[in-house]
Amino acid sequence: SHSVFENTRTDIIITLTFNNILIIFMSVLTSYSPEYVESCWYPWWEKQGFFRPEKHNELPQAVDRIFSLCIPPPNVTGTLHLGHALTVAIEDALARWRRMQGYKVLWVPGCDHAGIATQSVVERRLLREQDKRRQDYSREEFLQEVWRWKQEKGDEIYHQLKKLGASLDWSRACFTMDPRGVSNMEFGTMITFAYPIEGHEGEVAVSTTRPETMLGDVAIAVHPDDTRYQALHGKQCRHPFTNRLLPIITDPVVDMGLGTGAVKLTPAHDHTDFLLSQRHSLPRLTVIGGDGTMTSHCGHWLQGVKRFQARERVISALMEMKLFRGKEDHPMSLPICSRSGDVIEPLLKKQWFVRCEKMAQKAIQAVDEGELEIIPHFYTKTWKNWLSNISDWCISRQLWWGHQIPAYRVTLPESGNTQEVGLAEIREIIGSFVQLEHSYQLKGPCLRKRNPDVLDTWFSSGLFPFAMLGWPEQTEDLKQFYPNTMLETGNDLIFFWVARMVMLGTELTGQLPFKQVLFHSLVRDKHGRKMSKSLGNVIDPLDVISGVSLERLQEKVMEGNLDPREKAVAMEAQRKDFPNGIPECGTDALRFALCSYKAQGEDISLSVSQVLSCRHFCNKMWQTVRFTLGALLDVGSPVTPLPEVEIDKWICSCLYSTVEQCERGFESYELHTVTSALHSFWLHSLCDVYLVSLVHIKVEKRVAAAVLYHCVSTSLRLLSPLMPFLTEELWQRLQPYSPRPSTASSSVCMQSYPTTSELAHWHFPQDEADFPLVQEVVRVARSLRAQYHLTKEKPDSECHDCVCLTCSGIFFSLLLFGHSIQLHLDIQVTNSCNLSNIGVLEIHTELNHHTIITFRL
Repeated sequence: SHSVFENTRTDIIITLTFNNILIIFMSVLTSYSPEYVESCWYPWWEKQGFFRPEKHNELPQAVDRIFSLCIPPPNVTGTLHLGHALTVAIEDALARWRRMQGYKVLWVPGCDHAGIATQSVVERRLLREQDKRRQDYSREEFLQEVWRWKQEKGDEIYHQLKKLGASLDWSRACFTMDPRGVSNMEFGTMITFAYPIEGHEGEVAVSTTRPETMLGDVAIAVHPDDTRYQALHGKQCRHPFTNRLLPIITDPVVDMGLGTGAVKLTPAHDHTDFLLSQRHSLPRLTVIGGDGTMTSHCGHWLQGVKRFQARERVISALMEMKLFRGKEDHPMSLPICSRSGDVIEPLLKKQWFVRCEKMAQKAIQAVDEGELEIIPHFYTKTWKNWLSNISDWCISRQLWWGHQIPAYRVTLPESGNTQEVGLAEIREIIGSFVQLEHSYQLKGPCLRKRNPDVLDTWFSSGLFPFAMLGWPEQTEDLKQFYPNTMLETGNDLIFFWVARMVMLGTELTGQLPFKQVLFHSLVRDKHGRKMSKSLGNVIDPLDVISGVSLERLQEKVMEGNLDPREKAVAMEAQRKDFPNGIPECGTDALRFALCSYKAQGEDISLSVSQVLSCRHFCNKMWQTVRFTLGALLDVGSPVTPLPEVEIDKWICSCLYSTVEQCERGFESYELHTVTSALHSFWLHSLCDVYLVSLVHIKVEKRVAAAVLYHCVSTSLRLLSPLMPFLTEELWQRLQPYSPRPSTASSSVCMQSYPTTSELAHWHFPQDEADFPLVQEVVRVARSLRAQYHLTKEKPDSECHDCVCLTCSGIFFSLLLFGHSIQLHLDIQVTNSCNLSNIGVLEIHTELNHHTIITFRL
């Protein structure tokens, strides 16, 4: 005896030859079990190397074409959610489809180091578990802690990707860091205070929501047309605490209707004020330090005081000096850091920038000239609007976790001069993404201190399409697979990631990083809400795949970093939405459900019940193949003649039309049309009509078995990119009956994808066009049975005002006559009346009590 595959599960199909008799031992499972089906196939796929492009040469259907793409690298801050699952479902379907078409496919996995997010998460964990802050470690010690976190979370993410069936080439996995709380303070309040005018009586009142920043005021601005202040143009005010003179300047940007119409300018702590200081050559005084305390520019009474405590002291001092003019409510947007929960404070920092204007114009031009296609096309307008108004890109971050910027402060000992230098060309600076220790050689003795800042995470991930292939080295992968064929990602990343990849790819490689961009919609919960941990509606794909109890869902919330109040809200939401937990649905059902939505339109509101319905479809497939195997066992290996019976010709032609719809759907990336066509064919055509006909109509078994094998095996190939596990399981069960022995490509995922040209001889358009009438007759027959309450348990029914029928079922045969159709039923009619309302022309009972019902066409 032998197993049909190595080192996996040996209880699926075992063939035993005895006296030239082939005996098939089937597993005892009578219904579909996701856990059983999905437990072992992925390790076998990996071992066989099916997902590596090097396997391409072994494909009989191989063509000289390449399909390459990179996965949007998930952040190592946590685990995947359903949004990631949608990305995987779409990208894997496309990758598997192209692989089955004979393309050389490369799909590269990876993770993003997510600088700010990861550092914040690790800092919180260290504080919670060890009561230590980042500053308690050296930079090297802290980075070791982050690397430990990365190893833990990165492995978990890769495990999730494998559970989702992602056909990624793990030998090329790439990580973007590979060597190549608010105090109880009053917000939303406008404070008004006065500056005395120097050398004149009177004052200028100004309003602010951040009175502590007035220590850094360097001027007062008014609108040149504001009649209230025209006499004060060019005058000065005296600062009550620092004694500085503040010039009164004019600028049309000032809003005369906001506050008093006079604006205090603090260029070091407000972006708009900073731009005004550039136009008017004003100084910039930093009065809040990086640690959130007031600096020495504020004087001894405030130096070292926390910013919000300083706010209270400043207001009290203004009151004592009788310069306080009141306060009022003022609705405002308070910038809160999503990582730390603290109020964001604008600070003046020396940063590194990339000039984007020319790169942005090239990105716009690429779309205008058709070199880069954006799908759906309505995002083209958004693309142009954003890139046309782009600013210089700040690429430096004051973090420890990330690619340290290769710039140095150099001191020449002999001269005592100090200057800051960067690498000679921006290409070399960015090349440090791959080689961090790239050094800048200076002639003669010198002292060097490297800039402590790191690159913006989006800058690093913007290099991913070519960095994952070994850039800046001219590797074989880079030569062969770059530019990528396409990029598929969520529509929320159009600016953060996609535009920057296009700009950097064009600038650094001289080529667009990909030819197409496919945007999918965002996944929301069944109520249409954005998924958020604080709402308790973020769902781990593995919980849908394997099932999870409500208790475990609640435990996960408690294990997280949410505020206690947010935890209470999240747990209550879980109790309402998942009172009994989440049932086991399986990977195939989840993927099929996600691909069933129109991903190129509005956001997707996904409910677990919809995934569960797809699990029922999986069970239907399982039962269909069990039936098929029984039919094949009766006749042995199937033969493949052209069908002659109308219903055989109809089902084969339906399959041809399904293949046609799948071709169009995949080519246009409209996967919901593919899932719809396959679901309809398998459920409604194959099961509801054809299988029922095989039970109730006398047919030639060998022909029927051949047609059934053809329909099922072809459908499994059609479904393979969408439901890889179940189709592999069922495909292997069918292989002993294949009219063509398996080649080296012994997996369904390596078979050729069905095409209309391949199935042209199975296309019978006239039979397919006529058969809806047959389906309508079947519907009417079932309606008759239901109307007169005819069941197996109660075959006799009497209806005094209509018709009396005796029925042993609705076993029927069909005959077409001109403009009418006859339905032969095993029923007896003892009394009839007018049944024209359901299309009946005549009811005739023969001597053998066989009834012929004639319907209108």
